[in-house]
Amino acid sequence: MALSDLLYPDNPKRKQELIHLHQELLDSMSANFHATNELVGVLNKHLGCTITPIKMRESSTVKENCDMIIQVISEIQHQVQKIDSDMKEKLEPVLYQKLYDVKEPELEKIAIAQRVFSIIFGEVTSTAAMVAIKLLGSNFLTLTVSTLISLLAQIGASVLGGVSITIIGLGLEMILHAILGAVERSQLLTAVRSYEKHLAEFKAASEKYQRAIHEVTSLVRQQVQ
Repeated sequence: MALSDLLYPDNPKRKQELIHLHQELLDSMSANFHATNELVGVLNKHLGCTITPIKMRESSTVKENCDMIIQVISEIQHQVQKIDSDMKEKLEPVLYQKLYDVKEPELEKIAIAQRVFSIIFGEVTSTAAMVAIKLLGSNFLTLTVSTLISLLAQIGASVLGGVSITIIGLGLEMILHAILGAVERSQLLTAVRSYEKHLAEFKAASEKYQRAIHEVTSLVRQQVQ
């Protein structure tokens, strides 16, 4: 009897569902790498950052790829926090508060940010100021990114964290053989169900993360046209 039959003896459809979930993991991770690199490109070009783009490594494990994204997202967070600190240091308290006032016109916020950047960097474009305001004023830094980092850590620590990305694409039997070393066979179904839950949450958080980045990068494209 196949190992997958031992895991799902009464529901053959579950085998295909699990394979489909793994493909969703690959698709979501690949999209996250692409979106992250888009934002890295914007930060490097317009805000003078020097963040290194990342590439999904099929020869590495799920956890190693998760850790790679976490590292770059954390670096992006650090850069956004630095922008906030610069604004707070250089601006009068009233002007600083305007940056976070939802009733304040965005053009006014951009003008304030551009004033600060001109002090720090010399001549600076309105595009740079617009990027800064979008990152500071959205939920990108708080909820979206924090949620994604947490879920990436959970995925990496899950039963499939130590499995190579290449194995995931080779079918259910190889996946199950690969993770049997991590847990007892009696614990396998519970572990996989837990993984499914994390993956569902991860997919939803990834889509929000990608939309947040697209909002910034699409505005940048409009500005430079």
